Amino acid sequence: MGATKSEEFTLKDNRIAKYAKALSHPARIAILKILIQKQACICGDIVEMLPLSQSTVSQHLRELKEAGLIKGDIEGAKVCYCIDEKEWKEAKVRLDQLFESFKASSQCC
Repeated sequence: MGATKSEEFTLKDNRIAKYAKALSHPARIAILKILIQKQACICGDIVEMLPLSQSTVSQHLRELKEAGLIKGDIEGAKVCYCIDEKEWKEAKVRLDQLFESFKASSQCC
């Protein structure tokens, strides 16, 4: 996050932003849905299910992996991806806390 001065924000806020960034593209949502449904998937199988090139899918997988939402194991020349359960639960807790912190009010600009 370099020039965004992310170090001036709390660790909690930075983690929420990391998850939000990973979830900010419809292709990544589609990839997550595939992994949730199949429990694990080879990159090539994901490519066949999406209207995207292999290199584009790989870039989206890298974003999801950097956010910690998925993990990948190398099996020969292939990489098998799945949801990282521990980080997935952490993301849910953090995002739930953010959304639940809103209290409806009749006063708004």
